[in-house]
Amino acid sequence: MAETIQFELNGKKVEIPLEKNQTLLWALRINFNLTGTKYGCGLGYCGTCTVLMDNEPVRSCGILMEDVAGKKITTIEGMSVNGKLHPIQQAFVDHDALQCGYCTPGMIMNAYGLLLKNPNPTKEQIVDGMEGNLCRCGAHTHIIDAIESASKKMKI
Repeated sequence: MAETIQFELNGKKVEIPLEKNQTLLWALRINFNLTGTKYGCGLGYCGTCTVLMDNEPVRSCGILMEDVAGKKITTIEGMSVNGKLHPIQQAFVDHDALQCGYCTPGMIMNAYGLLLKNPNPTKEQIVDGMEGNLCRCGAHTHIIDAIESASKKMKI
């Protein structure tokens, strides 16, 4: 009988068979059809695959599934409630903080982790906190503005 792994995914208890060397990124995309988490560099440098694990931003491409057992995972799909965008998601829309949109889920998840740790960051703290998430479209100032705006609207 195959070994299984249990964890919480976007607020629901889930269980999947444990596959050798399977990463959280591919489990999310293949096993759960949650394709909002994107594959970027595959090395954990770009931040495109960022999700929250126990409310900490992590690069899902570098997290093996055996390390997810018993953890709480939140993806971009878990941010909205009843079709209503989370304040960070809405702020990205309101501030036009996306162009091609490929990096956006990872940016939002990293920003959420940042705001969970520091609900009222300065602009410099936002820049430092988002430094590891890369965007090639040049929406950086809009992203910073969106995070500043979201910090004022969120109730953490």
